[in-house]
Amino acid sequence: MNISNNPTLIEQLAASYALGTLRGGARRRFEALARDNATLRAAALIWQSRLASVAELQPQAAPSPVVWQRIENLVRADQEVKAMQAARAKPVTAAAGGWWASLGLWRGAAGAGALAAVVALVTGLNLNTQLNGQVQELTAKLSATPEIQYVAVLADDKASASMLVTFDPKNKKLLLKRVGDFREQADKSLQLWALPPGSGPKSLGVLGSEPVLRLTAAHSDVREVPTLAISLEPKGGVPPGSGPSGPVLFKGALIQTVPQ
Repeated sequence: MNISNNPTLIEQLAASYALGTLRGGARRRFEALARDNATLRAAALIWQSRLASVAELQPQAAPSPVVWQRIENLVRADQEVKAMQAARAKPVTAAAGGWWASLGLWRGAAGAGALAAVVALVTGLNLNTQLNGQVQELTAKLSATPEIQYVAVLADDKASASMLVTFDPKNKKLLLKRVGDFREQADKSLQLWALPPGSGPKSLGVLGSEPVLRLTAAHSDVREVPTLAISLEPKGGVPPGSGPSGPVLFKGALIQTVPQ
C-alpha cells in the first residue's frame, strides 16, 4: 500500500508517533519511511508541535488538599457501606430478644449506611464537577491553538529539508521554521514565493534571520497553490510586483492537511 495516497493513515501514524504509542518495529518502520517521505516528516513535526503547545499552555499545579480529603471521605464511605453489607449477610445465631435482634442496633446501622451513601454521593458530585471544569478549561485552550490546514517541507536540490512551512487560516498566519543549516549573508534576504498554476510567482513575504518566522497571509494566497519556493535576494527583497531576481534555493509541495 502506498502510504502517500492515504492521508488519514498518515495523520493516525504521525499522531501515534508524537504521542509515543507507536512502538517497536512499527515505530522503526515509520522513522525509516519518514526519512524518504517529506509528507510523513511534516505530519510528525506538526503533531509534535501541537502536543508541545498544549503542554506549554497547561501550568503545573499540585492537587488541592481539599481534593485529597474528598477522595479519603469517598474511600471511607465505601468501606463503611461494605462493612454494613457484610454484617447483614451474616446468619443470625443469637437467641431471640438478644442484642442481635435489637431494634436500636438495626436503626443505627441503617442510619450509618444512609449517611455513608450521602457522603459518597456528595463527594462524587464534587469530584465530577471539578473534573468537568478542568476538561472545559483544557478544551478552551485547545480551541485557542493554531489550526494547521496546509504544510510544506521546502528542500534544496539535494532533497535536504531546510524550511518547514505551515498555514493557519484561522489566524491568517504562515509559520516558517528553519530545519536546515543554511544561513544567508548579512547583505542578503530570503523571500518566500507562491507558485500558482498558470501565473507568475507571488511574493508572500521577506524572511528575517530568526529560526521561527511568522508572516501574515490570506487564505486566498495559499489556496490551490501547489508549490512554494524561497529565493535568495538582495537585502529587503525585490520590489513589490516583480518576480524573483536571485536563485531559487528551496522548493516544496504545499499539502492540504485538513479538508475544507
